[in-house]
Amino acid sequence: MPAFPPTIIVVHPRERRAKCTVNSLRGRDDFVFWKYPTRGSEPLEGYVRLGFGGPVLSDDDASAGLLVLDGTWRLAGSMEKSFADVPVRSLPELRTAYPRASKTSVDPVGGLATIEAVYAAYKLLGRDTGSLLDDYRWGDEFLALNQGRL
Repeated sequence: MPAFPPTIIVVHPRERRAKCTVNSLRGRDDFVFWKYPTRGSEPLEGYVRLGFGGPVLSDDDASAGLLVLDGTWRLAGSMEKSFADVPVRSLPELRTAYPRASKTSVDPVGGLATIEAVYAAYKLLGRDTGSLLDDYRWGDEFLALNQGRL
């Protein structure tokens, strides 16, 4: 049994399943999926939310649960208001391998695909990352781009 609560991934209903990088984590005991705006039964006390503008994840967060918002940058930004009560933690500056070609918006600097963010958070917190990138098409490229940063 892990020393931390399951990671909760909140998926926006307009997030396309075909483009969702965390689908392969469904069904695992260490991940719970909520469909926004519905909250599941898991309490959020002791959780931190991955996002921008908070302190970088550290050893102090090792036993915390992770709350991750999954959607396009525009959609995830609107989801943040619903989880403003969960303290924000950031990741160090990393490079995404996910190929993006949005015609309507610009991704934030340091913006990662959801699976990349989960992997980075797990790595920083000393959690098992063994199979997280197994089904991520750009996993090897992500690791190569960020060699020495995690």
